Amino acid sequence: MNRKSSPYKDSATASLKDEEEFTDILEERRRTTDFGYALRTFNPQPYKGAPTLSTSDLNKAVLESQYLCYIIKEIAMETGSSVEKVKEDASRILKEMSHNLQLGFIRLMGYTLNKVFKRLYRSIYVNMEGLNMLQQAIQESPVILIPNHRSYVDFLIISYILFTYDIPVPVIAAGIHVAIIGGLLRRSGAFYIRRAIGSDKLYWAVLLEYVQTIVRTGYAPLEFYVEGFRSRTLKSLVPKLGMMDMVLEPYFKGEVFDITLVPISISYDRVLEESLLALELLGVPRPKESITGLFKASGVLQEDYGCMHVNFGRPLSARQLCEGKINWSEYNLIPRNLPQRPTAETQDCVNWLAHLIVRTQEEGSLISPWSLMACLLLQTPFTTLTEEGLQWHQLTEKTLWLRKLVLDFGARLNWPDSEVMSSTVALHHSIVHHKEDRIYLVQDEDPARQDPLSPEEGVMRMAVVVLMLVSYRNQALHVFVRPGILATAIHITKNTRKDELFSFFCFLQDVFSNEFIFIPGRAVQDFEEACSLLQKCGAVHISQQEVIVLETGLEVLSFLQKLLQPFLDSYQESNSTLSSNHIIFFHH
Repeated sequence: MNRKSSPYKDSATASLKDEEEFTDILEERRRTTDFGYALRTFNPQPYKGAPTLSTSDLNKAVLESQYLCYIIKEIAMETGSSVEKVKEDASRILKEMSHNLQLGFIRLMGYTLNKVFKRLYRSIYVNMEGLNMLQQAIQESPVILIPNHRSYVDFLIISYILFTYDIPVPVIAAGIHVAIIGGLLRRSGAFYIRRAIGSDKLYWAVLLEYVQTIVRTGYAPLEFYVEGFRSRTLKSLVPKLGMMDMVLEPYFKGEVFDITLVPISISYDRVLEESLLALELLGVPRPKESITGLFKASGVLQEDYGCMHVNFGRPLSARQLCEGKINWSEYNLIPRNLPQRPTAETQDCVNWLAHLIVRTQEEGSLISPWSLMACLLLQTPFTTLTEEGLQWHQLTEKTLWLRKLVLDFGARLNWPDSEVMSSTVALHHSIVHHKEDRIYLVQDEDPARQDPLSPEEGVMRMAVVVLMLVSYRNQALHVFVRPGILATAIHITKNTRKDELFSFFCFLQDVFSNEFIFIPGRAVQDFEEACSLLQKCGAVHISQQEVIVLETGLEVLSFLQKLLQPFLDSYQESNSTLSSNHIIFFHH
């Protein structure tokens, strides 16, 4: 379904920037057979400079590379082992690590996912403009695909979409724990990295050369998660820099002319693992075979998970982004095959790029009505949600108010029709239920249970529900963080002077630097953005020297301040506990 006539384009909902067109890729899949889809002609256009390499050719190139041979000889000298013994160790590491991408298994995966996705999701929407730009970019330079990571489905959906549109499927960096079901995934393009590498010099060298050979040759698009791990809270994580540094180094060394980075934002109406994530946060061990266990779990394939949106961001040129940020002479002085420790300047550039990617992922995500409702429900007294219930009209009126605010803040909003609030509450029946025109938190998933829950079971069940609600709220936090920090600064300092507020704004950004995504060096722009957004929604008046709160803006400021208050409380409590003299750094 092409979304030209969709309510997305209505000026009242105005949710998608640049008139992007989203297409439901499942609509056509429902009209064709799964076998027909899997066995159709697959004719991707690869990187024009890429040599034709088989998987064994790729592995051979890695083992025979000058860099790895140098490291092998160095380790042999350091340990007293023979070069042949160290090379055998390297070969074993590579065998454990490397993918074994095979078209037959891609087709099998396509057949399986076609069945599963049609069962789980009403629609999977993809922005075709971004996909077309990706298709072009793949032919012109090595491409790095960087999706956000909220669900195990993330690992599967990108390959499914690229296979559907005749785009080369990626090789994907995966954690070693997924290798329990590794045969199929390895043949579908996954290569495995140990979770704990430590100071294993040989492993690092094999991994570095493997990744960089893929990038240098343009062998295939390479996909990895810059956040490092799946976010159990559905909130963006501070990026990990290891893989980012590896994929960019061939450009820094001048081994490739450019590298294209493609941020991808995956947004879910409902996450498959919602209760599993909450249980993990409560300390319940994760099932070992997480992906297969997830799909085998009782009732999962009978549930409705709403829609998924996959937004392929505009391809970013590493060459353009790094211009003026790297001292190339340092790379020109050392032979390319020798190991090089990145300079502080390079590390700063990689860190900046990684934060930019995650911020771009946030800006590309679509906010669901449920995320807005979760924000409001978490600001409702707990006893209201568990005993007397929140009146439906209060929740809907406040959600419409919040909808206007997020649109004023420039967010992308998934609001397909006028009945969306009723349908979204029904979709999240595991968290809330709608009874007699009131909304309640679900305290027992099985109302027909003969034996009542024990107090311990009741507390655990309620904790899971609240954490699921918190996670869905977190999906919208990036929209509110900057104006929220300014609202908090106004609330705490009781000051109107711009310079004083900016100083406290920077302090709070520093406090929350591991909690939210702030691009390094952009504090001034973030503060100006926060001022602009609060002025746009009528909360404050901005003069050259002051930020003046308006009577009409008290509701907005109160909402934003309450949204960040749990984070402030947590940090203050941690500070109080850890400080030997119990210094409190927030004064209300």
